[in-house]
Amino acid sequence: MPPKDSSPGEPTIIDVAALAGVSIRTVSRVLNHSPKVNDDTRTRIQSAIDTLNFRPSLRARAMAKGRSLLIGMVHNDRNALVLDSVQRGVGREATRRGYEVICHSVPVGDPGAATDVLDFARRSRVDGLVVMPPVSDMVGLPAALQGDHVPAVAISAVAIQGYGAVLLSRERQAAGDVARHLLDLGHRRIAMITGPQDMISAIERRAGFVEALAEADMVPMAEVEGDYSLAAGIAAARQLLAAPPAPTAIFAANDIMAAGVLKVAGERGIAVPAALSVVGFDGSIVAEMLTPSLTTVARPFGEMAEMATRQLIDLIEGQALSDMDSPALSLVPSESSAPPVSG
Repeated sequence: MPPKDSSPGEPTIIDVAALAGVSIRTVSRVLNHSPKVNDDTRTRIQSAIDTLNFRPSLRARAMAKGRSLLIGMVHNDRNALVLDSVQRGVGREATRRGYEVICHSVPVGDPGAATDVLDFARRSRVDGLVVMPPVSDMVGLPAALQGDHVPAVAISAVAIQGYGAVLLSRERQAAGDVARHLLDLGHRRIAMITGPQDMISAIERRAGFVEALAEADMVPMAEVEGDYSLAAGIAAARQLLAAPPAPTAIFAANDIMAAGVLKVAGERGIAVPAALSVVGFDGSIVAEMLTPSLTTVARPFGEMAEMATRQLIDLIEGQALSDMDSPALSLVPSESSAPPVSG
C-alpha cells in the first residue's frame, strides 16, 4: 500500500480542485509552476489553496514529477557569514520554485574530494547541484558530474568548461579597483596579504591587484600569503609592520584577515586610517562591525547564489537558460582608508 501523503482531516489536492471547480491536473500544474494555466484559473486555484490552508506534499509532487525536488549546495567555506548569505540565496529561489535544499561541505584538497561530491549527489538523490568555490574550481569535477548525469551550475572567479552554467564573480577586476583606490588616495608604500595561492579566488585577487599597481609602474612593497583566517591576518600584519619603512596601506584579500590587521594596528598604537589604511574583500557584515568600519569589496553573495539556483532549476526542468549578467562586485569606501600623512 502506498504511503499516505496527508493526515486524516488535512485538505487534499482533490479538495482544492473541487473548491476551485477545476481538474486535479490543473491544480497540479499550478503547484508545479506550469505556464499552461491562464491567470484567472491560477488565481481561483490559489484562492482555494489559501482558503483550505492546503500544503502540498513534497513526496507526492516529487513522485508526480519523477524527481526528488531536492537541490544540493556543495561548498568549502569556513566563513560562516559568507556561507549564511549563500544559503539564504539558494533557499529563496529553491523555495519559490518548489524545491528543498541540502547543504554539504566538501573536503577540498583531499584526493577523494570529487568522489565525495558524487557520493553526496547519489545518496541524497538531489536533482542537481549548486557548486560554490573553491569546490567549483576542482580539476575534473565538471567531467565527473557530467559522467554521472548530475546537472550542476557553478559560481567561480573564472570561466570553467563542463558545468551547465557558470556565474562569474569578477574578483580580478574588483581587486584592481582596490589598488586604484589606494593609488588615488596617494599611497605608494602598499602591501598585500594574499589568500592561499592554491585557490583560484586568491590567485585572481592577487593578479588584479598587482596588475593595477603595474599600470602605475608600481609593485607591492611586500606580500604575505594567508589562508583567509583571522590568525593569518594577525600573523601577516605583525610581519608587515615589524620594521621600517612600514606600509601606509595594506590590502587583505578578505575581511577576516583585514580584521586581523586592524587588531595588530590597535595593539601597536598605529592609527587607522591616519597612519595606515586597511582594505578588505567580501563586504560581509564584519566590515560594518569593525572600528573603524572597513573599506572593502562588496560581493553580493545572496544574489549570486539565487541566480545560480535559478539557472540550475531551469536546467533541471529542461527550460532554456536565461542570459543573466553576473552581479557586479563593488568597492565600498569607508572609515579605514584615507590619504597617507606623507607619501
